[in-house]
Amino acid sequence: MTAARKLGKHKGKKMDQVHQGGEAAPVKKAAQPRRRAVKAVPQVDKELNELPDIQVFDLDDSQWYLNRELTWLAFNRRVMSEASDPRTPLLERVKFLAIVGANLDEFFMKRIGGLKQQLAAGVQELTIDGRTPRQQLQECHVQVRTLVTDKAVLYRQLVHLLDEKGIEVVGWKDLTSREQKALRELYARDIYPLLTPQSIDPAHPFPFVSNLSLNLLVTVRYPREKDVSMARVKVPLGSGVARFMRVGKGERFVPLEEVMAANLDMLFPGMKVVSCELFRVTRNANTEKDEEKADDLVAMIESELQERRFAPIVRLEVVPGMDPVHKGRLAAELDLDEASDVFEVSEMLGMRDLFEIACLNHPKLHDPPHHPEDHPQLMSSRNIFHIIRNSGDFLVKHPYQSFASSVERFLNEAADDPKVCAIKMTLYRTSKEGRLIESLVRAAENGKQVAVVVELKARFDEAANLRIAERMEEAGIHVTYGVVGLKTHCKVILVVRRDYNGIRRYVHIGTGNYHTDTARLYSDLGLFTSDDAIGQDLTELFNYLTTGLSPKRTYKKLLPAPKLLKRSLLEKIEREITLHQEKGGGLIQFKMNALDDGDIVKSLYRACQAGVRVDLYVRDSCRFRPGVPGLSDTAKVVSIVGRFLEHSRLYYFRNGGQEEYFIGSADAMKRNLESRVEILVPVESLALQQQLRELLDAHVADQRYAWEMQPDGSYLQRQPASGQEQSGLHQLLIAQANQSAREAQRLKRRVTKLLSN
Repeated sequence: MTAARKLGKHKGKKMDQVHQGGEAAPVKKAAQPRRRAVKAVPQVDKELNELPDIQVFDLDDSQWYLNRELTWLAFNRRVMSEASDPRTPLLERVKFLAIVGANLDEFFMKRIGGLKQQLAAGVQELTIDGRTPRQQLQECHVQVRTLVTDKAVLYRQLVHLLDEKGIEVVGWKDLTSREQKALRELYARDIYPLLTPQSIDPAHPFPFVSNLSLNLLVTVRYPREKDVSMARVKVPLGSGVARFMRVGKGERFVPLEEVMAANLDMLFPGMKVVSCELFRVTRNANTEKDEEKADDLVAMIESELQERRFAPIVRLEVVPGMDPVHKGRLAAELDLDEASDVFEVSEMLGMRDLFEIACLNHPKLHDPPHHPEDHPQLMSSRNIFHIIRNSGDFLVKHPYQSFASSVERFLNEAADDPKVCAIKMTLYRTSKEGRLIESLVRAAENGKQVAVVVELKARFDEAANLRIAERMEEAGIHVTYGVVGLKTHCKVILVVRRDYNGIRRYVHIGTGNYHTDTARLYSDLGLFTSDDAIGQDLTELFNYLTTGLSPKRTYKKLLPAPKLLKRSLLEKIEREITLHQEKGGGLIQFKMNALDDGDIVKSLYRACQAGVRVDLYVRDSCRFRPGVPGLSDTAKVVSIVGRFLEHSRLYYFRNGGQEEYFIGSADAMKRNLESRVEILVPVESLALQQQLRELLDAHVADQRYAWEMQPDGSYLQRQPASGQEQSGLHQLLIAQANQSAREAQRLKRRVTKLLSN
């Protein structure tokens, strides 16, 4: 396939919407975007509109690939835009600002921590976008500092708006003397006993500072002496201690650190407080060991968790005006570069704690309440296995349709059904007190064979997964930890049942975790089926997961990673190119969280050069650049950032009219395709394919949450035309779920009435 073609060949042939089995409709003029985010990549050598008529593209050239870290930071720009958007209810805006804070914490723990490790190891290898680890660190720090500044400005704006609604976030000095006295008494009773000041002097080594902890650096002296002493006091957040202390019974709140700073005389009686300065640290979370050399995986994970507590610090946050000597000493004690690793934050260190304010009970300041509907197929009280067997495959769309009445019901009934012989399941992340675990334990107690593959190395959930695994083992569940060297990321449940005509396998395959809480916040898909070939494939998959052996395992329908998935995706993209060259109408549509695999991006570029339309709905990081004349002018990249976290993965190929739809757990990322156990499952029912087509079309129609990537890597938010409804994807899908539920209820009532007559 040559990389050269005439730029004008496909002008005027961008297409907007494809219906099942039909031709594409011409694209409508795009609405004017509302705002621009930070650019993700430098400009190419020539202006795009000055390219010659014929352009030869070297697909190995780094300029055609965006940087993963920078595009992830750009995603947080889009999240922060929701916090600044007046169309978003006020407390939801506060929530989005808290999300940005939490995301940046994780970014430093994972991504910056990883880059620092590469730098320390002398890694000079360039990324596909042509950057060394040092270059990435430098560019990320620039973007983060801008984000931090803008975040502080937005915080002040939101505090002012909250004040107008009667919700006050105030300082200690803003309180009346009576309020201060009452708060001091509350502090003395509930907080003061938890505090442990630690001296910093030649006789006391610099104290250990835990990850994401908030700390006071206090300088004190005796009244008649000039010499000063320093101490560190940790703000005791967690374990029932909130960041914001409520003043009286109203909606006035004071940050705990301000209360502590104003009452230091209790900790240092008879001493003069010279200064009190706030700081916060972030530690590297990349402490993984080589599991191939571990005799005991559980012991290795426990060791990793212990080491993570003492991992190197990658960021120090301080308040403006900190004594330069103190700031320099902190940086030196924590082994940081003061110029690059220290960040001055003018408003509220640790903004993730704003979730406390965002959760206040003010219905008018939140999104309208959302209650997931029961899936129409599951409104019956019949045995769920009879429903699946008799009604055929069906899709559940979370959070629009209930997780409790679908996935939880599936496991709950499996635990008690006397005909169920075995349950097999993968667990990557789950609720700490989830009903799913209760069902699995009860199934084992009822004498069923229960096998669960637990991923112990799910980042930041290792400790929770260790506890869950231990509990299940105590109940007699066969717990394994997957294949050495590969994370088990697929989301599958296999139930083996002795039906009236023999053994039958019932299956749930999802795009999201088996997590009751996130199922109400994340947008995911789940397929229920009793398809024999899929059941057989899952049997092979579980045999692989529990043994690590793959003696010529064959799969009829599933596309598992790392064995088949990447190769299959590349082959299907090439097939789309060939079919488009033969008969036209080529279309590829991917929906995922992230796209960073260089081979997939390169293959998609080749598809665009051949004239195939490529629609990419990528939530956060994306290396692909759309709209580059001659390279990707038949492509678009859209990011949806709104009320729910877009989390589902969906792959579509028009395939010459023989359409293929796949859902599963895998993003098009190198780690997912090559270092994890993932699966994609085909959705073959025409009725279900139509549902997925409507889902993709709803992304096209979004005029509220959609951001379109530009050729330079920046994003523009769609702006509805004058008088056009500002409908968003999430509102549309809520309405669809409500309508389906109402229609199913009406049909149920009619059937009941006919039967009663």
